[in-house]
Amino acid sequence: MTHTAPPSLTRTAARWALGGLVGTAAFMGAIQVGAQGIAAHNSRAPVDFDAGRIELQDRENRVALSGNVIVRQAGLTVQSNRMLVNYSDSGSLDIQRITATGGVTVSRGDERASGDVAIYDFGRRIITMSGNVRLARGGDRLNGGRLVIDLRTGLSSVDGRASGGPAGTTQGSDGRVTGSFSVPQDGE
Repeated sequence: MTHTAPPSLTRTAARWALGGLVGTAAFMGAIQVGAQGIAAHNSRAPVDFDAGRIELQDRENRVALSGNVIVRQAGLTVQSNRMLVNYSDSGSLDIQRITATGGVTVSRGDERASGDVAIYDFGRRIITMSGNVRLARGGDRLNGGRLVIDLRTGLSSVDGRASGGPAGTTQGSDGRVTGSFSVPQDGE
């Protein structure tokens, strides 16, 4: 007896497989472009993923990835313990949002951000990280409660509060952003 997957599940799995192949080609092309920061990222490129386990939640239009999850898009890499991928399925699979939790890192070129949670909103083209956020680029470092990266404008901001909300929801003792910037030395 042969078991056939529901058509929508089969269609979704096929789209993910095809998207992974296209995403790998886009990722390899981005490596040749050179190192750039996260905010310079092409958020319209295909998405590729690698995980220990995948669970298709077809009725919710959601995919749960777990086990050292790695998502790549045009040179941008998001890694975490677990990710939920929300999508719409109106004739073609369109990723709406990725929510990453547990040891999250987002990197591109020499820029790396880490935190407890990251939400990549594809429609708004915004990545928001919160909880113990650390941003590093070369020798420069910033620490705070929340990082918002607007991929449309290239503007990034770091806030001392994890939720961006009122006082009392601060990260650390006083909810301030801390960090250090490198300074050119004589003769360099």
